[in-house]
Amino acid sequence: MQRRSFLKGLGAIPVALGVGSLPILAKEKPKLKSKNAMPFKKALEIVTNGKGAKQSAKVKLIVPEIAENGAVVPVKVNVDEPIENVKSIHILTTKNSNARCADVFLSPRNGKAYFATRIKLGGTQEVVAVAVLKNGSAIMAKKPVKVTIGGCG
Repeated sequence: MQRRSFLKGLGAIPVALGVGSLPILAKEKPKLKSKNAMPFKKALEIVTNGKGAKQSAKVKLIVPEIAENGAVVPVKVNVDEPIENVKSIHILTTKNSNARCADVFLSPRNGKAYFATRIKLGGTQEVVAVAVLKNGSAIMAKKPVKVTIGGCG
């Protein structure tokens, strides 16, 4: 019987050690922010040099209203301005940890101010297209995108 008691005692040691470490494990670890984390307002400020952007019908943003997979959301931006007047096109999101999805700098060799890509959305939010013009002003368009899982709302 002594051997059985001894083995039971050995089995209790890891349990006792595990219980003692529970308070350490129970502490909530702070969430690590990515070094690239940037909220929407700060990203818009950086892109427009603090001037902000005005809503404009000249920026045509094409995104699906409902995205079945947030990992690959197609985005198209067309700016109805001569290419000589458009400096860059930026795609931002309102709720991703890093609001800057794409920055495209244009030259007259591009032919027209058009850009298409796919972006990742972490959930239902607005997608914003900002066109920075050569004169320093910025125009934008935004549209909401509902991200579903497997196409179910």
